[in-house]
Amino acid sequence: MSTGFYYDDTPAEIKNAKVCVLLCSSTQTDEKGLHLITTSTPNGKKVQIMIEELKASYGTQYTHTLISLPTNDQKKDWFLRLNPNGRIPVLMDNTKSPPFAVMETSAIMLYLLKENQCLQWLFFWHGSGQPIEGQLNYFGKLADQKDEYAINRFKKETLRIFGVLEIHLSGKYTGEAREYLAGKGKGTYSVADIGSWPWVSGYDFSGQISEAEMKAFPHLLKWIDRIAERPAVKSGTAKS
Repeated sequence: MSTGFYYDDTPAEIKNAKVCVLLCSSTQTDEKGLHLITTSTPNGKKVQIMIEELKASYGTQYTHTLISLPTNDQKKDWFLRLNPNGRIPVLMDNTKSPPFAVMETSAIMLYLLKENQCLQWLFFWHGSGQPIEGQLNYFGKLADQKDEYAINRFKKETLRIFGVLEIHLSGKYTGEAREYLAGKGKGTYSVADIGSWPWVSGYDFSGQISEAEMKAFPHLLKWIDRIAERPAVKSGTAKS
């Protein structure tokens, strides 16, 4: 049963979420705002990092709820009301009437970004890197039976994609090494980096890619370390 937009059993912290807003008079008030429903998977971390960066740079305020995947919170009716696909993360914009639910990681990031920059590298990873590394993680670590053909295929392709990022960051064909994926010159930290880093930095999750093999990508390794040191990345990945 539902009363209004949310189902009755939707956690109160979600349907009643409010953020603290500082007024011109230096007083504070609680208003409806953004609420992130997440857990610290690579896709969850993408949005967690981005919204922390927006908070640090622009004062974006939000609240969040961590749900339990092992207990299938994401398959309960109240959650499916917000995302029929039953996957995290979901961003609730409670400033809208009725509240507006944004599903799919890249859609959430673009909703937060509100401008079409950095799409080339954001979607390169979303369409090429993420599905392939996800398959390597499954066949390399999670599958009940080991399929060497599948492991070798997805490992080879993951390393190829890492090689594309290495070429781009090294400046092999431009003559200027880059610090970030998008932007002029050395680049500027952007949603393209946020969207790629949680997966690339977790290259060892599958148990199939060694540190020795990653030495073939020195600029990519520096990129991983550079982003890992950002305060918002640290706070965004600490939500577990």
